[in-house]
Amino acid sequence: MIGINDKEYKLLTDFILKHYGIKFGQHKKSLVMGRLQTILMKSNFNSFTDYYEHIISDKTGNAIATLVDKITTNHTYFMREPSHFYYFRDTVLPYLERTVRNKDLRIWSAGCSTGEEAYTLAMIMQDYFGDAKPLWDTRILATDISGRVLDIAKKGVYKKSAIETLPKRWKNKYFRRIDDERVAVIDKIRSEVIFRSFNLMNAHFPFKKHFHVIFCRNVMIYFDVSKKNELVGKFYDCLEPGGYLFVGHSESLTREAKGFKYAMPAVYRKE
Repeated sequence: MIGINDKEYKLLTDFILKHYGIKFGQHKKSLVMGRLQTILMKSNFNSFTDYYEHIISDKTGNAIATLVDKITTNHTYFMREPSHFYYFRDTVLPYLERTVRNKDLRIWSAGCSTGEEAYTLAMIMQDYFGDAKPLWDTRILATDISGRVLDIAKKGVYKKSAIETLPKRWKNKYFRRIDDERVAVIDKIRSEVIFRSFNLMNAHFPFKKHFHVIFCRNVMIYFDVSKKNELVGKFYDCLEPGGYLFVGHSESLTREAKGFKYAMPAVYRKE
């Protein structure tokens, strides 16, 4: 195993923090070293210094993409933190149905990982609007920095065990069987989600229209306070007045977070 010294670790983690907002403390040193070990060995790097220099000099973007795939944690599942989805169905959607006159709903799943969150939102909206659904544009933007998880999300194929906790009606209506072990989200629901690569640390968000709802759950737990506050400010700027921001239950907005009003645990509204 190729070891990593303190100087190398600082170079690498400072680079990750600056460009991706993810903070790795000293206690994560073994984790980072272990996750990157296969890259160094396969590419015949002699040290983490060599690897770092390769990353910052690579013009193709491939080295950085591989780094991101290795260091990001992508753990999610259908109906994770279910109270959020019930609130979205019972409170947020009725509000949007009353107030969005042009029937163009703009919803963003930021840090979407392998897609379960975005597909869950699509299924909820299909159920909610029912026969009136064709009158509404409810397509969801789902973004992540990891190309690996986006590839999984776009396919919409999951282990059968992954949907065990979903309502039986959803299993029958929104999934099709592939084999004894796997199921796939039906095309009607897959077409409701637009998956894109996007770095939340970008200086500017290039969206022409503001969102009504942003889900960014269990992402900011990896950020330091300044990066988190910076991101929350950008979310505020690209939300419609009265729009909702959903964060993870282990996350909360600081008092410095401008203009957001508490709605329920881990849900805030733009005032």
